[in-house]
Amino acid sequence: MNHLGDANLRTWTLRVTALLAADTQDQLAWLGERELETKDVVGEVELMCRVSEGLAERGAFEPEDQRHLRAIGRRIGEIDVTRRDGPWDNALATDSAWNDIRSLARQFLLTRLGDWHQPLPRLVPPPMGDHRSASSRRRRPAV
Repeated sequence: MNHLGDANLRTWTLRVTALLAADTQDQLAWLGERELETKDVVGEVELMCRVSEGLAERGAFEPEDQRHLRAIGRRIGEIDVTRRDGPWDNALATDSAWNDIRSLARQFLLTRLGDWHQPLPRLVPPPMGDHRSASSRRRRPAV
């Protein structure tokens, strides 16, 4: 087992899940003026769910944790391709799937950490020399 790698991936999973579990107002405040595409958030969550399978096999997550993460993965997979287009802030306000995902993420954090209120991940700044307009840049959560 790669303890350092698994620890980093576990931390990343908890951070992504904390963002999914946050109240809509907190998610929107976290986004601020940044544009994050819904399809990119869906892709990050799908990756998190795939990675968590390996982490569970190596003992970084308990079977109960994995049941919750699989439920998040199933629900995110049910989001229709057409509803993945556009900014995530719009999806948070209009697509009830994100309420379901929020509830599932909270259940996971309650089981794993005893409280779903967790610090939100910090944002990674755009690369140096990125001269695109602020509205055309996408920001990703830090891992």
